Amino acid sequence: MSKFQTDLIFDPQLIRRFDINGPRYTSYPTADRFVEAFDAEAYRSWLGRRTVGGISKPLSLYVHLPFCNTICYYCACNKIITKDHGRSSKYLRYLDKELSLQASYLDGSKDLVQLHFGGGTPTFLSHDELRSLMASIQKHFRLLPNGEYSIEVDPRKVDAATVALLAEVGFNRMSVGVQDVNPEVQAAVNRIQSIEETREVIENARANGFKSVSVDLIYGLPKQSLDSIARTLDEVIAMSPDRLSVYNYAHLPSLFKPQRRINEAEMPSGDAKLQILQLVIRRLTEAGYVFIGMDHFAKPDDELTIAQRQGRLHRNFQGYSTYAECDLLSIGVSAIGKVGPTYAQNYKTLDEYYDALDRGVLPVLRGIEATPDDLLRRSIIQALMCHFEVSIEALEIAHVIDFQEYFAEEIPDLKEMEDAGLLRLSDRWITVLPPGRLLVRAIAMVFDRYLRHARQTARYSKVI
Repeated sequence: MSKFQTDLIFDPQLIRRFDINGPRYTSYPTADRFVEAFDAEAYRSWLGRRTVGGISKPLSLYVHLPFCNTICYYCACNKIITKDHGRSSKYLRYLDKELSLQASYLDGSKDLVQLHFGGGTPTFLSHDELRSLMASIQKHFRLLPNGEYSIEVDPRKVDAATVALLAEVGFNRMSVGVQDVNPEVQAAVNRIQSIEETREVIENARANGFKSVSVDLIYGLPKQSLDSIARTLDEVIAMSPDRLSVYNYAHLPSLFKPQRRINEAEMPSGDAKLQILQLVIRRLTEAGYVFIGMDHFAKPDDELTIAQRQGRLHRNFQGYSTYAECDLLSIGVSAIGKVGPTYAQNYKTLDEYYDALDRGVLPVLRGIEATPDDLLRRSIIQALMCHFEVSIEALEIAHVIDFQEYFAEEIPDLKEMEDAGLLRLSDRWITVLPPGRLLVRAIAMVFDRYLRHARQTARYSKVI
């Protein structure tokens, strides 16, 4: 039996009991806790204090590119549907302005160990636009030789020449959007994409020396069934991606207008989704993939798997990462950065974003400076999400607390989860047991002080 199989147990009864609405914990505090009182000046101040105390964290950069040619009905991203490259050309000029501002305020090294282009559809950009944006980044920052440079790719818009260009300008990792290969499912969510297009992009990535190719799938979409998912898994496993992300579709039409076009009557039931998830886990297990956490799987020799094995795995706004505790600079509309103990999110509309930069001001809408309590709870949530265990002794030493006393309110909830078989609680460790691994978000929520005080869980997606 593989390590994956011994470390993950699918228990439908437990999942039904603990499948509550909750955050994905790409940050703590979560973005819905950010406040407008944390503004451009506050963020600027922290950019200038990166090396306080002689500490200089590695640097990561996220670029949000919101443009898409067509709309996918399931999408919850901040996006702009257009075919007008005049709009993207203007946007790139403002990205350069923001890069210039952030670089001018930034204390310490400007060496990047990580770069990620997300969206929207980053490959909406033309070849000249991609070259221009990378040149702009390299004007202000230096990409280190062995860094992790990734881009999200829509196979419908990417030919062999584009993949070669991505490698030429420095990308070495790729995330390929697939979602589902079944034509009926694709039609129901307005994303028609042939298997050949997907296979060609992955083959071209390998031919151009990409170190890692990830595939994104979604379960819970209309028209999906066990048979359709089985075929999708057959096709994707045959392509042998290094990583897979298998997301639960979060149907929140009141928040995301495109989702109103989805026919809810065609969506699989809660029980059907559980059966689909069970099938996904079994098939990926049999194919040799390791369960990293939540909805991520990777090959045993992938850097994510190695980082988890060595205790170096980290979680940020792009999901799981091999680089622990980077300072994350983010540019573009709605992008969220993390510098020191702070988070800052940019304006969400182009007009507000452009207006701020025209005034020479960082386009920060809101943010937060984490308190010592936030940092303590964040370290626990990170350890749970990445490593499925928390050293109580290490916490007590690092944060100068008595765990039993500090978390007196939380311990009864942990005891309930222990009684249910999700975790083991001792004087020295919190350990997530195999049946609890799929429910690690629910376990992490026990330590979320904001949820404990407010109990406002309605706007989040289900844990499973």
